[in-house]
Amino acid sequence: MRRFCLASALVFSVAAQPLAAQSLQCAPRERVLRVLADQAQSRNAIGLAGHVVMEMFVDPETTRWTITVTLPDGRMCVLANGSAFEALDEAFPAQGVPS
Repeated sequence: MRRFCLASALVFSVAAQPLAAQSLQCAPRERVLRVLADQAQSRNAIGLAGHVVMEMFVDPETTRWTITVTLPDGRMCVLANGSAFEALDEAFPAQGVPS
């Protein structure tokens, strides 16, 4: 499951990098982490996309989640957030022609 979440979040973070200067909500990392802690969200997954650190935070009680990226200059940006987080442990169906 962690690999699935991490892979999905990395896809979002890589796709969103060109938008970082245009529309992402960014602040110093410490400030964003305080907000997430106040919302009882803790880190559930982490990964690298080039020089950017992607993290996913989840509150299992309320099922709220947030995906962030931390830029090399120390700013942390919120890529997406929402509710109804559900951890899954499933493999994607096999691809290709059955043999």
